Amino acid sequence: MWADTDQIAQLYGKMKDFLKVFSQCIDAENGETMKSVLLNLLLSYSDYESPEEAVRNPVTAYRLLGQLRNDLIYIVKHIQPNLYQCEEYQDELNAKLQEIPQLEDLDGAASGLIRLQEIYKLYPEDITKETSLNADEAYNVGLVAYDEDKFQYAFLWFLYSLDRLTEYSTTTEEELLHYLISSAYKFGSLHMAIYFSHKFLNLDPSNDEVRVQLNRLLHLQSNPNIFTLNTESSNYETLCRGEVDERTSKRQRALSCRYSTGGGNPRLMYAPVKEEVEWDVPQIIRYHDIISDREIEILKNISRPQLSRSEVYQDGRGTVTKQRLSQSVFLEYDDPMEALVSQRIADATGLSMKKAEPLHVQNYGIGGRYEPHYDALKTVNDRIATFLIYMSDVEIGGATVFPEVGVAVQPKKGSAVFWYNLHKNGKLDLKTKHAGCPVLVGNKWVANKWICEFGQEFRRPCSLSEWE
Repeated sequence: MWADTDQIAQLYGKMKDFLKVFSQCIDAENGETMKSVLLNLLLSYSDYESPEEAVRNPVTAYRLLGQLRNDLIYIVKHIQPNLYQCEEYQDELNAKLQEIPQLEDLDGAASGLIRLQEIYKLYPEDITKETSLNADEAYNVGLVAYDEDKFQYAFLWFLYSLDRLTEYSTTTEEELLHYLISSAYKFGSLHMAIYFSHKFLNLDPSNDEVRVQLNRLLHLQSNPNIFTLNTESSNYETLCRGEVDERTSKRQRALSCRYSTGGGNPRLMYAPVKEEVEWDVPQIIRYHDIISDREIEILKNISRPQLSRSEVYQDGRGTVTKQRLSQSVFLEYDDPMEALVSQRIADATGLSMKKAEPLHVQNYGIGGRYEPHYDALKTVNDRIATFLIYMSDVEIGGATVFPEVGVAVQPKKGSAVFWYNLHKNGKLDLKTKHAGCPVLVGNKWVANKWICEFGQEFRRPCSLSEWE
């Protein structure tokens, strides 16, 4: 849940306001020390002009999540019992304390960082270039990688942590050396396991367990280089990194753009939509300026209180999986904003919205993604088409990619992309498998409109041909 960067940003903003209120209401004579503590806490939340700026970088968001957790726990233990001067704010305080991120939330954010490293082939030094982690924070990321059996990334994070140990770190050198030996061994880099075993014995010559393990390691053979990241990638991962085939780029440059009235729709005669063909087979069309900034903010504000973990459709029901990591909500059909956007989609595409699913708003958090999938569900009244609205720009990452045809579509705020999931004969178009890449820098908001088969009989007539 708390890997959702928008929720982290919201709590960050609330925390600043919360600390201001309490530092002002404490009686100066009786609570000078406490007031000083609260003011120092407040200063630590003054590094960024806005909550959104604070979470644009995933490492910063991860650090901030840990800070919010630690500060709220500190307030519960050391400050709340003495806040008798602020009785009128106790309900507000109790509400805030219900929002304390849990350890699993912090681990989920760390897992997101590791997934970003895997997709974009990043070392700890790369992903922390803008915001560094201290030894304890890096150690936690290493532990998460270790628990996920990603031993190379675990080793690199433990090494990063070792380089940043200070007298104020709670993580010890012994702990780090233990995990460096174990992760190197499990990855297959025996020479590094031997090297750190020697370092451990220099630190603690009496440790017989490490000595026995070292003797065993000396008789084994080492294979992979733990300092070299695997360069093998799926088409999905390659496209996410922007490594598009030059032949694909050349073909895209030959495609067209136009103003469209949707086949003579009266609502579009004086304000035609801007269509750009992003790909020809399957046809992927981008609509520019399909939604305004003001409408986007309204959709975000409607959605925020209702966001929950996104699900995938499996065995006839919704299921939470690691394949899809985002927060989302289906809006109500009778919501005025949902009706407005749906009408605009109907005008642009010429399709009926009467049997379509309601607008589905999503926010992607740290390492948030949707791995390759089809939108069609193989059900009655299936999803004939997808209309995907980009509600934010994304600085790095976050593309919608189509691995079967080698196409990557970049998010552009206010635009939308549209494609048919089914052929005219009703069969699944296998080329429409697509994925949402993880956001490396920025915050990604989208809204989906899944348009269904019923009601399209005369708008997109069926075909008996095997090829349509």
